[in-house]
Amino acid sequence: MLKSLYVRDFALIDELSVSFAPGLTIITGETGAGKSILMGALNMVLGERASAEVVRGGARKAVIEAVFGGEHYEAIGEMLDEEQIERTPELILRRDISATGQSRCFINDTPCTVSLLKRAGQLLVDLHGQHDHQLLLHAETHAGMLDGFGLLHAETAQYRATLDEYRTLRRELQSLNERADALREKRDFIDYQYKELDAAALVEGEEQSIDEEINLLENAETLFSLGTELGQNLYESESSAYTALSSAVHLLEKLAGIDKSFEPWLEELRGATATVEELNRFAGSYTGGIEFNSDRLEELRERQMLLQRLAKKHGESIDELIALRDRLAEELSLEENLAGELAAIEADIRNARAALSASADSLSEHRREAAGRLEEEIMAGLSTLGIPHSTFEVRFTREAAPDGDIEIDGTRFKAFDNGCDRVEFMISTNLGESPKPLAKVASGGEISRVMLAMKSALARSAELPILVFDEIDTGISGKVAQSVGFSLKRLSRMHQIMAITHLPQIAAMGDLHLAVMKRIEGERTFTGVTPLDDARRVEEVARLFSGETISESSRKLAEELIEAGRSA
Repeated sequence: MLKSLYVRDFALIDELSVSFAPGLTIITGETGAGKSILMGALNMVLGERASAEVVRGGARKAVIEAVFGGEHYEAIGEMLDEEQIERTPELILRRDISATGQSRCFINDTPCTVSLLKRAGQLLVDLHGQHDHQLLLHAETHAGMLDGFGLLHAETAQYRATLDEYRTLRRELQSLNERADALREKRDFIDYQYKELDAAALVEGEEQSIDEEINLLENAETLFSLGTELGQNLYESESSAYTALSSAVHLLEKLAGIDKSFEPWLEELRGATATVEELNRFAGSYTGGIEFNSDRLEELRERQMLLQRLAKKHGESIDELIALRDRLAEELSLEENLAGELAAIEADIRNARAALSASADSLSEHRREAAGRLEEEIMAGLSTLGIPHSTFEVRFTREAAPDGDIEIDGTRFKAFDNGCDRVEFMISTNLGESPKPLAKVASGGEISRVMLAMKSALARSAELPILVFDEIDTGISGKVAQSVGFSLKRLSRMHQIMAITHLPQIAAMGDLHLAVMKRIEGERTFTGVTPLDDARRVEEVARLFSGETISESSRKLAEELIEAGRSA
């Protein structure tokens, strides 16, 4: 609920703070006293367009602050969390408007944009009296209101969940088709690349092994010549290392027989002799195994050139080309698998479309049943509010489309976010006129009474914000005015209501009565707001009956009406 409104240096208001209460708040005042200024200030703090003209003459800036009870966090909390605005025990909206026309906005003392402030205001307050601030005049809200009246929110949520699932499948199908198309477009190239790499029979580390083998074959004669010469020097010639070492071993054996200090060297020399023998055997085996194979050398050179050509062509190493070959093989196999995936997801889409169509058809049927009841309630309510010859109609339209996602009785329709129906409220307030969209109803008084009838019928919806009615009494009086007052009173049991009125029958129904007054001090005009106690309230209601000269009969009638309002 709106707990308080603080206004400073706004139009004729120098400074005032107004406290509100649950239930029905009545605002009265003589013409020109400033009731519209008070509503204008409320509009500003709810995010409506502002200009420098609203700043009181001589002031630096206008300040408007509205404080709401914490229960409204249910409506606005998600938005605050998304914008990272701290939740506080009370919700505070504030707007500063400078004399230069610049505006600063705050939610819970956190700076925000005007658009964010307006979003918050639309979730909190439905202010009637200006067409652009009336939720019911926007056709896109009608389906949700009808669902609220018919208690169809669970069914609507089920439809949306089915629609989300269906759309997800459609997106998956589109993605698969795009992949299939992309594969088909480059399949020949992929196939060519794969066959080229597959035919090459690439092996990891192959480049190094080929280089090493080519090096050996190219140097075979040198290796054989050097190996043979090594064998001669080590063992086979008369002056070989083995011969010299053997002679030295014989001498050391004699020396060690005389002096034991030669024994370690004898062992070292015997080891050297064994090493020479072993090396000679290796050299002989190596030279014996040397291959003089020009055909193999040519084969290796051709293989080396192939690998170098592939690496240069693709700009990758052989190991990277092996990985590319494997990826290309996967892509080629994916095209075959895609056909199966496409068939499976298309079957899922057919099932999801059938479920979506059934959900939309059921929701539409229940909406039409609820619409019949709503039409009766609205017309009955309008009759008691002084529009006896009204016709109210909930109009349903569908958009047929050959490729529509919803099929009902053999016809395809477009799927909207909230069903297959466009829902719009139509009304005629005069006998003989055909119903027209609510937004085309011209009379401000009729609009307010239509709104009141609508709100009364839709009151079971917990989503309705605080309601502010301006011009609710235009064109009515007497018994109709009293009926309007009782309707407001009943509605205020579920929602906080504020109503600006000139009629005593409505003013008497208030739980809180605020009087807007204008005073002149020196050469300046000021607007103020005063909460009325019981005695002053009787005087104000009586004034609405008889004007400035209040008679005893007016007072008595005012007391009776106020008492009737208390017991309503």
